Amino acid sequence: MIELPVVENKADRPRKPKWLRVKLPVGENYKHVRSLVNDYKLHTICESGNCPNMGECWGAGTATFMILGNVCTRSCSFCAVATGRPKELDTDEPQRVAEAVRLMEVKHAVITSVNRDELKDRGAQIWHDTVKLIKEQCPETTIETLIPDVKGNWEALELMINAGQEVVSHNMETVKRLYRKVRPQAKYERSLEQLKRIKDYGVRSKSGIMLGLGETDEEVYEIMDDLVANGLDVLTLGQYLQPTKMHLAVAEYVHPDKFAHFKEVGLSKGIEYVESGPLVRSSYHAERHV
Repeated sequence: MIELPVVENKADRPRKPKWLRVKLPVGENYKHVRSLVNDYKLHTICESGNCPNMGECWGAGTATFMILGNVCTRSCSFCAVATGRPKELDTDEPQRVAEAVRLMEVKHAVITSVNRDELKDRGAQIWHDTVKLIKEQCPETTIETLIPDVKGNWEALELMINAGQEVVSHNMETVKRLYRKVRPQAKYERSLEQLKRIKDYGVRSKSGIMLGLGETDEEVYEIMDDLVANGLDVLTLGQYLQPTKMHLAVAEYVHPDKFAHFKEVGLSKGIEYVESGPLVRSSYHAERHV
């Protein structure tokens, strides 16, 4: 059983600072994207994950599609996506996603998914088909796939990443010490190995971590060293925001100056591209990471 931080009263909670304010989603492009998502019965991590950048990204005509349904087999204590046992596998989803990407005329598409641990191939065939169909319908579109933990099923991993995408991302999410609290069904070393295998396959590798969960600066430096040792190309760092009262509480709101410091440290350690800021999420400015 996971023990969540106990907050005695509201006065004990750190107050959300002004640099975390976001604009409400508005505009014609935002309405157009929402219409396409609804019409094609698609899921987006923008909505399911309560992303603070939805207004900015959708307003620019882009979205991160979430395939394999909107129910996850994992119960990570930071994530707003619903947890449970998915009821079905939608084999028509790849075609609908590809058609939506074409209609949106996006230059860079980001695809992610829930964990489907109950599937023998972890959903790898759907992953492969989705990327292939996007490439067929939109040959000029570059693609980033943000893939889940395959639990050491390396055959499934290869199928997920060999469809022609330019960037493959797998998020570490937090430092090693906090893994059992934040990602109880994941393993730190296994996720590092997954990133190494992605890099060894020959595609651009990417990962992300959240700050504000109680990690120390030294632990952030340590995970950077581990990522560098496994060949990581791109790293994102963002502020953890508590999605509901049932999720982990925020331990600290990290100042933008600290994020700027971590960016410089990451670059100095040899990571080629570092996106670091309070509102940064995995797919934020993803078109720059190709």
